[in-house]
Amino acid sequence: MNNLIGNAPRHPGLWVEMGDQIKHSHNASISTVSSVTQGKQELQALTPQLARLSQQGQWVVLISPPNIGYKQMLADAGVRMDRILLVHTKDEVEALWAMEKALTSGTSSAVISWTHTLDERDNRRLQLVAKNCSALGVVIEEGNVHLPSAAHSSDDLAMQQGSLFSSLH
Repeated sequence: MNNLIGNAPRHPGLWVEMGDQIKHSHNASISTVSSVTQGKQELQALTPQLARLSQQGQWVVLISPPNIGYKQMLADAGVRMDRILLVHTKDEVEALWAMEKALTSGTSSAVISWTHTLDERDNRRLQLVAKNCSALGVVIEEGNVHLPSAAHSSDDLAMQQGSLFSSLH
């Protein structure tokens, strides 16, 4: 019997699961990035890490992702699609709440949320969440919210000009 116990503490109150020690010994951080591509480039840069994390069997949570072809991008990178959890929210408050819950649940390895620019209060809230999270957290802020809608991209302008010329006879 002593051979089985080895150097383990004798009192059950001192027993701690190794998974709990590992989980709480490294607090993950939450990064906020600004994007002018709706997060397409930022998500592309994360795909190798997401592929590795998805193999661990926990969820990779995507909160309010725009239609940027993320499904194909993730599949091409080797991300296990059966470990992707999509969360669609109605507003910024709900998105922030969903991110907080996913980061602190212990069932997610990564949480990525798309949102408009966060204010100081929301950034502080995420800093507090980061102290208790065990997952990679990324907030992708829309970087061009302050631009007029016609100035979002030169492709849009080219499309508008093309349509002007096609309507002339």
